[in-house]
Amino acid sequence: MSSTTNGQWYPPEWPDRIRALANGELTPAEPRRAATVLLLRDAASGGPTVHMLRRRTSMAFAGGAYAYPGGSVDPRDERPVAWAGPSRAQWAVRMGVDPATAQTIVCAAVRETFEESGVLLAGPSAETVVTDTTGEDWEADRAALVAHELSFADFLGRRGLVLRSDLLGAWARWITPEFEPRRYDTWFFVAALPEGQRTLPQGPAASPGPGGTPGASTEADLAVWIRPEEAAAGYDRGELLMMPPTIATLRSLQPYATAADALGAAEAQNLTPVLAQARLVGGEIELSWPGHDEFTKHIAQDDDGAPGDGHSPSDGPGPSGGTPA
Repeated sequence: MSSTTNGQWYPPEWPDRIRALANGELTPAEPRRAATVLLLRDAASGGPTVHMLRRRTSMAFAGGAYAYPGGSVDPRDERPVAWAGPSRAQWAVRMGVDPATAQTIVCAAVRETFEESGVLLAGPSAETVVTDTTGEDWEADRAALVAHELSFADFLGRRGLVLRSDLLGAWARWITPEFEPRRYDTWFFVAALPEGQRTLPQGPAASPGPGGTPGASTEADLAVWIRPEEAAAGYDRGELLMMPPTIATLRSLQPYATAADALGAAEAQNLTPVLAQARLVGGEIELSWPGHDEFTKHIAQDDDGAPGDGHSPSDGPGPSGGTPA
């Protein structure tokens, strides 16, 4: 079972895997490309809020952790779609990839946001956006996308919709540490909730908790709209479980007074990949994320070289890795 210190997720098998990697006994898994979206809306009282999902505790990866809508690139995300906003070539330059890869990542961001939250960043034209995605027909399409019975290109094509890439702003990029068995190369985007649209309810019908809404999902059991500073404070108190990319991006949103301000700042965000580094220092394993000192941890080992208790680091909150959401 994963353990936590403060609000961070800490798998007990990490020390053994880190040591195996340091000793050349572990071959890193190839990371899968993924995308996740920090969906924003301004609160009535002022200031932006962000849409977050709590992963079901039954999930094999980061169960119980709060995250954003997102997931892995589908190979079919490379299929041609009607496209508005910055070109694929422009996205490629911004993201440091080739145009075909840029399309798959942007398509994954828009598709996964619709699959997990019901919000669709697309419209009938390059200047419009869908205002209502409720109703049985929309839900049937969303379910088919989730089940991989329908490609995103076919979904947009048969509805005559244009993907609005201009509604996204690239914000950050995190790569799951090399010692993790499941690895993702994840691009984080920001987007504003389109006018007229609303997020789907998530989770069990009973007692969703403050700010949550009941509903159903295969991956999430709770959905909330929350101010970044409130979510970060909950993490610091150990009440909200998150992984480093999630809390780091939340903190990076705090300076912005509106969702529009955050979107306007996206172009200046650094997309240099953040990848954890692990090394043996004396009798400890040192784990760090470059540029994010709050996650640096020292994991004590016994005299025989084994991790002390395999569950918690010797100082501060436990670490966690990059995820697709």
